Amino acid sequence: MGYIAGLIFGLGLAVSGMTDPARVLGFLDVAGAWDPTLMFVLGGAVVTNFIGYRLVLRRPHPLLGERFQLPTRTDLDGRLIGGAALFGIGWGLSGYCPGPAFASLGGLTLPLLAMLVAMVVGWFLARAISARG
Repeated sequence: MGYIAGLIFGLGLAVSGMTDPARVLGFLDVAGAWDPTLMFVLGGAVVTNFIGYRLVLRRPHPLLGERFQLPTRTDLDGRLIGGAALFGIGWGLSGYCPGPAFASLGGLTLPLLAMLVAMVVGWFLARAISARG
């Protein structure tokens, strides 16, 4: 089911044009040629998720599982804030976040490849740092 959900997510990104880094960078350019498209895509995702969670969590258990696996932590720590900051910086510099980056693999370009390599290296670095301390 996770694979199917990922395919639907990638299809939604492609249909909405969110695999185009210029569109994302246009959204971040509030002082220039601002493109509000991303705001509408994010708003649609928030509304869909809000309704979907309420409908699904009425069930006693998932269709293909024994129990729901929901996050339990509610605290903010340095790792979370640092990771969010790095995510935002990388997104702003490249115009890609992980979902659209993977959805764009069919049209691989040098900037996309650089972003994907940096992301994978970051995963391994985060794991190594986490294991040390």
